[in-house]
Amino acid sequence: MTTTTRYDVTTWPHGDATDDIGAVINDIISAIKSDQREQHVGDGGKPGGVIYIPPGDYRLRTPVHVDISFLRIEGSGHGFTSSSIRFNVPAAEVGHLHELWPGGSRVLVDLPGDGALPPNERAAFVVARTGSPRISSVEFAGFCIDGLHFTGEGPGGNPENSYRNGRIGILAAEPNDSLRIIEMGVVYLEHGLWIEKADALTVHDNFIAECGNAIELREWGQATKVTDNLIGAGPNGHSIYAENHGGLLIAANNVFPRGSSSVHLTGVKRSSVTANRLHSFYPGMVIFDGGSSENLLGANHLLRDLEPWTPFFGVDNGIDDDYGLIRIEGDGNSIIGNHISEVVDPAGVRPAGAAPVIVRIATGVGNHIADNHTVASVVTATANDECFEGQVDALLSGGEADELAVTTVMVDAAARRNTILDSGRDDQVILDRRINAFRATPGIPTDSPEESL
Repeated sequence: MTTTTRYDVTTWPHGDATDDIGAVINDIISAIKSDQREQHVGDGGKPGGVIYIPPGDYRLRTPVHVDISFLRIEGSGHGFTSSSIRFNVPAAEVGHLHELWPGGSRVLVDLPGDGALPPNERAAFVVARTGSPRISSVEFAGFCIDGLHFTGEGPGGNPENSYRNGRIGILAAEPNDSLRIIEMGVVYLEHGLWIEKADALTVHDNFIAECGNAIELREWGQATKVTDNLIGAGPNGHSIYAENHGGLLIAANNVFPRGSSSVHLTGVKRSSVTANRLHSFYPGMVIFDGGSSENLLGANHLLRDLEPWTPFFGVDNGIDDDYGLIRIEGDGNSIIGNHISEVVDPAGVRPAGAAPVIVRIATGVGNHIADNHTVASVVTATANDECFEGQVDALLSGGEADELAVTTVMVDAAARRNTILDSGRDDQVILDRRINAFRATPGIPTDSPEESL
């Protein structure tokens, strides 16, 4: 068995990593399998290896197929920079930019974007192996996966704002154990991470933004953690999406506002969404549906405000404001101790004249809504040509804004035996008090002693 277990894509004797890093990495994986044939040698046998990508640009024309355990593919810098801002800079200003593209250890995904093709033909990295045991301990760390361009129909006729190109960053297509994705930069892909059938998955400290969908946990899984990431999806996609998971931990993430949803759990049970900062331009930013039950949504900061950047001004996710900023369709969930800021223009509320709904229990029994604080204020919608400055100005606005009339909690007729405590004044909560428990947040007396009598 060889003692060489670290491989540099730039010094590998077969292929040219700058022309097709996918073919080079596949050849290295083949060599590892050839060198590590023995299953049992002195309580070992197949240690795997490390494939190193130095800083630089490496085009990927061939999907990488990872079918061995204990493999780490690593770089020396996630290299993220905003391609969205770059593609919306006036042509006359492009020549004055310090750089035009993401950098670091950068993989340029140059694969067909035809959405009709199977996912494994559109993915830069495919993690898949059938049989027993499941593929285990594959790691991606410290490099950039760049989808280069969006190609769909975007706002204002600009395809670069469409968030569509069919391309996938990392696809885990078979049952996997202890897959780790850490310190990565993932940009301009229709699907950043598409992970199926995960056990003990770690997605930590990544910058996954300007992707149509950022993190998708599909099929089923357990004991996964999505922690400490910076995340941004497009208006037709998911920021964090999970289906049929148990024991999922979503914590300490900063989710940017343009995704259709910030967190969408379907069929997820006994999981936690805690201590995240979630930001959205639309209703439906947190959804528990498909029978999602016994989950905790606690100690999060949720901000819903308006898109300030001119290229996306007026774009929405097609959801009305009475749908709920937080929507529950399941049993036994706890929504506790969250801060919610709703800052919108009443003229843009849909349906016209309706009060936006903050928490809506559409179906389910035994849900517990307690000690949530909603601050709702009025703002006038305006557009700004500068993305960064406009967003910062919007975030820091406030002060003496008028109060916006909202329904802090709505419990539909199909939902029963739910408990609502200290999450809205008596006039802000809509529910049938014969079949649900309710305690209102006390109102504040007026300034005038005469009016308060």
